[in-house]
Amino acid sequence: MLRSMYSGVSGMKNFQTKLDVIGNNVSNVNTVGYKKSTVNFQDLLSQNMSNSGANPMQVGLGSSTATIGVNHNGGSLMSTGVGTDLSMMGDGFFIVQDPEAQGTAGRYLTRAGNFTVTAGGELVTAQGYKVLDSVGNAIDVSEYDSFTINRSGEITGKMADGSIIAGQSIGVSNPPNPEGLRKFGGSLYEMTGAAGGAITIGSAAANNTEIGSGMLEMSNVDLTEEFTEMIIAQRGFQANSRSVTTSDEILQEIMNLKR
Repeated sequence: MLRSMYSGVSGMKNFQTKLDVIGNNVSNVNTVGYKKSTVNFQDLLSQNMSNSGANPMQVGLGSSTATIGVNHNGGSLMSTGVGTDLSMMGDGFFIVQDPEAQGTAGRYLTRAGNFTVTAGGELVTAQGYKVLDSVGNAIDVSEYDSFTINRSGEITGKMADGSIIAGQSIGVSNPPNPEGLRKFGGSLYEMTGAAGGAITIGSAAANNTEIGSGMLEMSNVDLTEEFTEMIIAQRGFQANSRSVTTSDEILQEIMNLKR
């Protein structure tokens, strides 16, 4: 069998993977806090034809997917005017916890700050996960008549009698290697050993970032880039499929030699 056929098939598989990633990016162009994924390829094995010359003679055997990484560059900010909508202006993630989990279990990271306050006064995500403060406790604003959140992530509550009380601070985590985080779904990330091993919690100031209140960080997907990459992937797929069909035509000619 011709090597070119196998090389073409490997190329088609890789460009299909690339199209899958691009399609997911495009579908999340309006998802709050979404970070786009990127694909990189690498060459596969090479077959040695001869070592008799000055340089080795090799024929490549196709390509494979090297990495599918996440681009954690910041997205554009959109003003909403809602006090519980928060954005991370800089590096770092909000820390949220599954309401059914105990202790430090069920904790995740997210850049999606579209939070709400429950009837019980807890600050939660759209899925009901509890938002944690700078010491790892769930944020509770039930005692306040109203509250605001400043750029340092500090919650200031106003009581019914008009007095002002300093409350909890929004928790921020800044893993050493954000690219090592595993996407969990629901705009959440799961900590892994590659990302740092454990979720560390601190304040916004301690992590050299700021919290924007009344605004959301949108997806960092650029449709212009995605459509350009889509065209390249499409043409790459077509070129590899052409090499497969050409190889098939050559095999057909070989089969016809005995006639």
